[in-house]
Amino acid sequence: MTTSADIKTKYQSYVIPTYATPNLVLVKGKGSRVWDNDGKVYMDFVGGIACQNVGHCHPKVTEAIQNQAAKLVHVSNLYMNEHHGVLAEKLSTLSGLGGKCFFCNCGATANEALIKLARLWGSDEGKYEIISMKNSFHGRTLAALAATGQTKYQDGFEPIPEGFLYADLNDLASVKKVVSGRTAAILVEAVQGEGGILKASDEFMKELRALCDEKNILLFCDEVQCGMGRTGHWFGFQASGVKPDAFSLAKSLGSGYPIGAIVTNQKLADIFQPGKHASTFGGSPLACAAALATIHVIEDEKLVARATEAGRIFAEGLLEFVGAYEHVKEVRQQGLMIGLVLDQPAKGLCQTLAEMGLLSIPTAENIVRFLPPLNIKDSDINEALDIIDDALADMHGVERAADEE
Repeated sequence: MTTSADIKTKYQSYVIPTYATPNLVLVKGKGSRVWDNDGKVYMDFVGGIACQNVGHCHPKVTEAIQNQAAKLVHVSNLYMNEHHGVLAEKLSTLSGLGGKCFFCNCGATANEALIKLARLWGSDEGKYEIISMKNSFHGRTLAALAATGQTKYQDGFEPIPEGFLYADLNDLASVKKVVSGRTAAILVEAVQGEGGILKASDEFMKELRALCDEKNILLFCDEVQCGMGRTGHWFGFQASGVKPDAFSLAKSLGSGYPIGAIVTNQKLADIFQPGKHASTFGGSPLACAAALATIHVIEDEKLVARATEAGRIFAEGLLEFVGAYEHVKEVRQQGLMIGLVLDQPAKGLCQTLAEMGLLSIPTAENIVRFLPPLNIKDSDINEALDIIDDALADMHGVERAADEE
């Protein structure tokens, strides 16, 4: 058996270090748990960064991938496959947009497609600028990076492509200040994940929709992290009752198998014509089979509603730590997209949680982000809360809050 040390040595020698060298070598996953190369079990509340909404290796998704892999993996978009149109119809229907879909490989390429779509739509009128929100995150490709409202991700990659401006989330006046005759689209996350679990208010979303209608501007939503039931709605924008003109989707769409998409309304359904945009692997038979199986699981197990209920239980448990521990200041929650806000960097607490058997992820410097599967059991939530309690007590050098009651 290859040892963890051997794997880490090979990783450090040959993998470009775009991530800090991971401490764990994970080799197996099932439901809400993963196993490392040494056999230790962890509760996984990272979920591939919001990719595993139905848990690791769900039997129905695994079966769909295995069956399709044995039948047909890839033929390119020069030909149709049996799943392509079915998946597009399903996403169009679930979102209520009633338009069409373009398939790609990931969230960044989905947002690139939105940016190109906006520019092509507005080209005859000289509209090309995209307004996005400060603290947003839209991907690592150059245009998606330019749309990302966090300069730390842009440092060293200048000159950043032009045509991108930033406004404050939940501040319509801030948006209006940068709107001009060149504005093609406004891009917003219903819930900012990398920005710190910050929700776009229902009022703000409605104001954006009205502003876009008034000024003939497109409204786009980035649903890459908060889509597919994560927020207690199929898509985060549905909480406000607002329909965008198009939105991007990826991550949990294929339960970890790479697939991205944009979904449009009828107005934008035919803006892209042959030769204007493409993706070699987009919408492959295997990717579409994984996505359709994922959707069926979410529907059959009623996981959109479960995200709301499980999120409430988890958030109520975390709220007990606010006040009980000095450095815990706030809980942010939308469905099962949850952040525990500290008054100090969150990385240390995340490391302690991992040592105790719970995987989490720091974001926005001081927030511990939790993204458990939507089918998480109440018992697993309670187990996670016990681990968090232990880790916080260790961080504060005190007895557990639960033990003091």
